[in-house]
Amino acid sequence: MKKSQLGLNSRMIHGGEFDNPLGSATVPIYQTSTFIFENADHGARCFSGEDDGYIYTRIGNPTIHALETLVADLEGGSEGIATSSGMAAVNTLYMALLSQGDHMISSAAVYGPSRVVMEQHWARFGVESTYVNTANPDEILAAFKPNTRMLYVETPANPTMDITDLRLCAKIAHDRGALLVVDNTFCSPYLQRPLELGADAVFHSMTKFLNGHADIVAGMIITKDKALGKKLRGMMVNMGCNMDPHQAYLVIRGIKTLGIRIERSQQNAMKVARFLESHPKVAWVKYPGLESHPQHELAKTQMHGFGSMISFELKGGLDAGKVLMNNVKVAILAVSLGGVETLIQHPASMTHSKVSHEAKLKAGITDGLVRYSVGIEDVDDLIDDLKLGLEKI
Repeated sequence: MKKSQLGLNSRMIHGGEFDNPLGSATVPIYQTSTFIFENADHGARCFSGEDDGYIYTRIGNPTIHALETLVADLEGGSEGIATSSGMAAVNTLYMALLSQGDHMISSAAVYGPSRVVMEQHWARFGVESTYVNTANPDEILAAFKPNTRMLYVETPANPTMDITDLRLCAKIAHDRGALLVVDNTFCSPYLQRPLELGADAVFHSMTKFLNGHADIVAGMIITKDKALGKKLRGMMVNMGCNMDPHQAYLVIRGIKTLGIRIERSQQNAMKVARFLESHPKVAWVKYPGLESHPQHELAKTQMHGFGSMISFELKGGLDAGKVLMNNVKVAILAVSLGGVETLIQHPASMTHSKVSHEAKLKAGITDGLVRYSVGIEDVDDLIDDLKLGLEKI
């Protein structure tokens, strides 16, 4: 049976092509900065593109290439471009696809640094941006301009958990000559594959679910179109956003357990979300698996599960949230998400602290909102931990 015919979990374990002359059962770490040419002519062919041999790790490396091939396959793409961090992926996309005078539309509740770097830095070079609730198609349509080149969506949104209709966004963008770029970090290809829904490029902070163990920082861009992938790779190489081979090795190792980690964490998340929704001190809960979520039905049509990210607000607002975060013992008070451990954090003062207060409120990021990334611990321990913390309020 060909690897391409295997199921998703099997491809997570056996995917990623690499030269294997010594029969290694796992992808070796090619921890080298440069590669030896067979002779002068071979070196010239590599630089001209006539030969696909390796030259220099910033340009390409067998371990990194194995990871790129693996994630591209899982996302249903043709080209994977690994980067040193999720933000390196974001800036590679901005640099390659936006020019002076261009305009971008993005989710208002997008990951904070993705918005900050656009509004505070790319704006200095003449790139315009508008931030809207992309879960509302009317807001997207109203924001389009003749110079709009990119519709950049994060779904579920960070940290509001709003769901955006990717099929509709692809149609809206393509009808107007723009590209649809999707941050798929919250889902991973195990739960959502935006390229299959019409996106032109998808990217991940692989620091999160794909690696899953809170021990590396890395990013990945995937495209269906080879020419677009080549353009993005060239920009990544010239900007020096390449990842390290050891990073790549750890992400490959993490992906092997992606399916079982997500299945366990989202089972936990559903039970935690229902507990929170029933608690008298909780004002509201946003989790796509709850029937109370405004886009619950949409989530069922474009996601293959509801994930393990929960946002909620306590009736006591920010002060109550601080009490909870300072009194939980199992959940770790830290930013990031998608690991085997449960994390809790306060977006308004942490991940989105550089976004203006007005912009946060418009995006639905209230001062009392708490973000909870559910891990794979025993769910009764997580619920008991929350109970004890809530009792302190």
